[in-house]
Amino acid sequence: MAYIISDECISCGTCEGECPVSCISAGDSKYVIDPDACIECGTCAASCPVEAIKKG
Repeated sequence: MAYIISDECISCGTCEGECPVSCISAGDSKYVIDPDACIECGTCAASCPVEAIKKG
């Protein structure tokens, strides 16, 4: 199950740079993760300063 970014996202962009498969991009109001490309490594969740990324 891919990771998801909740509404707590502050759009800092830290997760985008940490993703080893580049599946995170800026959305309209928060960053989003492409569930088909996510390899479920958890690197993004570990890098999030507000803990807005959880396993979906």
